[in-house]
Amino acid sequence: MPSPASHPKLGIIAGSGNFPERVIAAAHSEGRDIFVIAFDGETDMPSITSVPHAWVHLGHIGHAIRILKQENIHDIILAGKVRRPVLPSLRFDIQGLKLLSRIAKSQLYGDNAIFSTIVGFLEDSGFTVHGADSIFTELVAPEGIMGTIIPNTSQLNDIAIGAKAASIIGSLDIGQAVIVQNSIILGVEAIEGTDALMERCAKLQSPGKGGVLIKMKKPMQESRIDLPAIGITTIINAHHAGLSGIAIQAGGAIIIDRQSVIRKANELGLFVTGIIKPD
Repeated sequence: MPSPASHPKLGIIAGSGNFPERVIAAAHSEGRDIFVIAFDGETDMPSITSVPHAWVHLGHIGHAIRILKQENIHDIILAGKVRRPVLPSLRFDIQGLKLLSRIAKSQLYGDNAIFSTIVGFLEDSGFTVHGADSIFTELVAPEGIMGTIIPNTSQLNDIAIGAKAASIIGSLDIGQAVIVQNSIILGVEAIEGTDALMERCAKLQSPGKGGVLIKMKKPMQESRIDLPAIGITTIINAHHAGLSGIAIQAGGAIIIDRQSVIRKANELGLFVTGIIKPD
């Protein structure tokens, strides 16, 4: 294991879900010192209680920046989701208002513009923002079949159709995922997210082998915040929706706790495969 001194101290800005916990575990495995900024009402408490951290109100961006600088942090990762807030319910400090003003100017151009605005604001504040995939490469989806279940010819065709469709909707900054069954696109992801997409498409499937979920990185995506990701919950929800498997972009998506995901997929009879982005 590398010594802590071999890596700069890392700041983790933690949203909801278990991705922050996996990033923390990956940092520990490298012996890296970390400090976590947790947001009231967003960050899952169990994921950060055992590490140095501070709780911050979502609108108090200046407070979060001051804490990170007091901790002598220059490198940060944004991990996990943050719900779109109800603005009248938030109290903003001066830096929060500055960020809000930038976001207001960019939100007409979609989520990717908003994410790029957030990254730019943090970099203007003196930090270097990294994608989790660029530091912890073990989180990145590899190419090929990852379990014991293998897609058949029809499912491979669905994957090819879905990958092209996901690239198209991604270029429009709509979403990252589609579900395809028997060469028919059952649904595309928008603001509702992948789990809701699977639930919606469960009742649209034809009898026989279930559909395939395909998740791809958006072209020109701000990948330091919003890389496509799957975890055990994705596998369980895909099974409940009657899907037959999941295809994600090799090198462009994250698998949270890969070995557990593969075990659960094998147990439930779903394939998981990493695919190359179509031309």
